[in-house]
Amino acid sequence: MNHLLEIKDLSVAYGDVQALWDVSAHVDEGTVVSVVGANGAGKSTLMRAISGLLEPLSGDILFRGETLVGVPAQEITARGISHVPEGRGLFTQLTVQENLELGAYLAHVRPHFAASLDHVFTLFPKLKERRGQKAGSLSGGEQQMLAIGRALIARPKLLILDEPSLGLSPLVVRQMFELIARLHDEGVTLLLVEQNIRQALKAADRAYVLQTGHVAMQGEAAALLENPQVQKTYMGALD
Repeated sequence: MNHLLEIKDLSVAYGDVQALWDVSAHVDEGTVVSVVGANGAGKSTLMRAISGLLEPLSGDILFRGETLVGVPAQEITARGISHVPEGRGLFTQLTVQENLELGAYLAHVRPHFAASLDHVFTLFPKLKERRGQKAGSLSGGEQQMLAIGRALIARPKLLILDEPSLGLSPLVVRQMFELIARLHDEGVTLLLVEQNIRQALKAADRAYVLQTGHVAMQGEAAALLENPQVQKTYMGALD
């Protein structure tokens, strides 16, 4: 089977400190895949490697059958991967509208900007209300909506969300996972990194549990949600 994204025996380090060892995983088109684990497990490192922000020590990352290793980050975006990083990466002094316009910088995306903007405003009516406000004046939840909206403007084939619920109120967290379910229904392929393991597994088709840079468990998300070891090790501590 041809996977949309395939990670093969990936090892990654920050300088002299190795963060991932021989990680293998895959994402199929139209699915939601969650990568879960405790702080320091290597989740964000994996996402940064996929997005071209970190060079692997060894292994391969294939997207639509072509390697991403050594490909510049901007080219990876052009190939169809949008990454919403932890911390969101917004231009806080620019308006909501201007941040969204930056999502359409790719030449093949620009002609679709009006339709994509309408779609984002349908998903996030608050952004439409606040389109003239500076991004830095938005609440945390609204900033997260804007970061996801900007990523969707690029019409990605794979959307990576790194800790989208971090620091948000329980109400906004629920709204965030409702959004993920809606995007899933629309056929968006999602790779989700989350510390909220119960919610992440409920949202996903498939999941990987990272533990100190290794894949400790993997499989259907529903099965992992019911796994006693997952419940004991992670959910009690993190939910």
